[in-house]
Amino acid sequence: MSADATKAAACGARSDIPLALTPGEPAGVGAEIALKAWSDERTPLFFLIDDPERVRRISRDTGLRVPVAEIDRPEQAGPATAKGLPVLGCAGLSGARPGQPDPGTAPAVIKAIEDAVAMAVSGAASAVVTNPIQKNTLHQAGFRHPGHTEFLADLANGARSVMMLACSELRVVPITIHEPLRRVPDLLTHELIVDTARITENALRVDFGFETPRLAFTGLNPHAGEGGSIGAEDAEIIAPAIEQLRSEGMRVEGPMPADSMFHVEARQRYDAALCMYHDQALIPIKTLDFWGGVNVTIGLPFVRTSPDHGTALDLAGTGKASEKSLIAALRMAREIARNREVAAP
Repeated sequence: MSADATKAAACGARSDIPLALTPGEPAGVGAEIALKAWSDERTPLFFLIDDPERVRRISRDTGLRVPVAEIDRPEQAGPATAKGLPVLGCAGLSGARPGQPDPGTAPAVIKAIEDAVAMAVSGAASAVVTNPIQKNTLHQAGFRHPGHTEFLADLANGARSVMMLACSELRVVPITIHEPLRRVPDLLTHELIVDTARITENALRVDFGFETPRLAFTGLNPHAGEGGSIGAEDAEIIAPAIEQLRSEGMRVEGPMPADSMFHVEARQRYDAALCMYHDQALIPIKTLDFWGGVNVTIGLPFVRTSPDHGTALDLAGTGKASEKSLIAALRMAREIARNREVAAP
């Protein structure tokens, strides 16, 4: 952690304002890992948006036996947490059953996200933490966004947002995300690379407390194109974009062969790696720290993090799902919220 980030964590800013946790896919493990996270002393203050009786039923049926404290407003979360997991009521989730996604719950899932964002924007919540959603279930109900990131950007009036995956050892940003590999070369543009890098550098400064962030870029092709003999994109698109960023005063390097960017020594040279496509970014971070990785949406006017795993429908209702990634997401949301307050004029 940088010196600025350490100062932010120590100042205790906004420690009395809770984090808003969305339910995610109600047939998944969101409520279970929230119950388990509340029981862990490392977890910062948060409340879950869900149906209180449903959460009580899950606590009982899974054998977790964690108490639930129903609240009406976010500011009640602090006093309520001494009694149990604070749950802010959300209608439309009571009929959800473990492992059985139902498009009928989609409106409630969507509204919970909208409500959490509204609370973060108003200051009633210090950040939004989202449990994983089942995208195909939402799409069956008419949800028009590819996923959380795009929906949150829409709620932020079209803000240009970027996905970052972060853990203690590595931060990665995929420049293209959920796209077929055959489309990636056509989607990579000079403008996209430059814009993503600018957003990433600003987030490293404001959200993570780095004074002079260092960015490293992977190449697209094996060996970063090897001088054009294995594809022209590295020399013709990526390298000029990096040169522009360098001319703007950024500390950047690349394009570098992706197969040699993620070992221990290489990671000491940068604060975030910008990768050309989804798996190029996610494979190294999930290999390094599967349970500690956090999905952070940077570029938004509010803080948003999420566990870096799916809905785990196969584990729903068993009480066996790990809460580690959720705790990491809650802790990182708290740290970013504090850093933003310290950085604010």
